[in-house]
Amino acid sequence: MVDAVKATGRKQLIIAGLWTEICVAMPVIQALGEGWDVTVITDASGGTSIEAHQVAIQRMIAAGANMMTWLALAAEWQRDWARTEHAAELTDVLIQHAAGSGIAYLWEQQLLNTPVPGGAG
Repeated sequence: MVDAVKATGRKQLIIAGLWTEICVAMPVIQALGEGWDVTVITDASGGTSIEAHQVAIQRMIAAGANMMTWLALAAEWQRDWARTEHAAELTDVLIQHAAGSGIAYLWEQQLLNTPVPGGAG
């Protein structure tokens, strides 16, 4: 796996995993030590307890990792709604998985009387 990632030539990693304190923290801290720019998706990871998850996040922050949520990452990749190539897919994800944010997006589209990309809603 490490060789495959290195072969991409990229210098940034986005990591999430089952146990924050093991599956996420250990490779994140190792990658940081090797000079990678690492972002952890905190709400796509979970520890064996709330405390284990939170302490692992604190360890990774102290080691230099960036923390984001899945929605913040999706928004960063989308950048703005003028980039329409994948707006419909992101809209569907928001509606299905972002709870109030998805509803707020649909309300905003209705308020602005603009069509929802992909015909969702």
